Amino acid sequence: MIIQNISEDGRTDMTFSCPVEQVPLATQAIEAAKNSGEINFHALDADTAVAKVSIVGIGMRSHAGVAQKMFKALSDDGINIKVITTSEIKVSVLVDRKYMELAVQSLHDAFDLDKAS
Repeated sequence: MIIQNISEDGRTDMTFSCPVEQVPLATQAIEAAKNSGEINFHALDADTAVAKVSIVGIGMRSHAGVAQKMFKALSDDGINIKVITTSEIKVSVLVDRKYMELAVQSLHDAFDLDKAS
């Protein structure tokens, strides 16, 4: 998951995800790149208290409303979405890690996955 926001005042916010056990290594690599002059940034924030939850399926290209259904299911269970990324076949969100299991169950129920064959 990599997201770049619109630049303002010569600065751009970027967000990316990686496995939680790789956060220290990623932080180290980014700091090293800054120290060597390869990149520059004002601040680096690492949040290890989030989880990525995705819905994936080729049918998303032809079925309108899939993302809306996902967002509504999470909202109905009081789960705040911190970051969203989409592609033709996948929608991924970052949520607080403490809601990971609830988010998965919520989406499981919303998409009737217990009825899938």
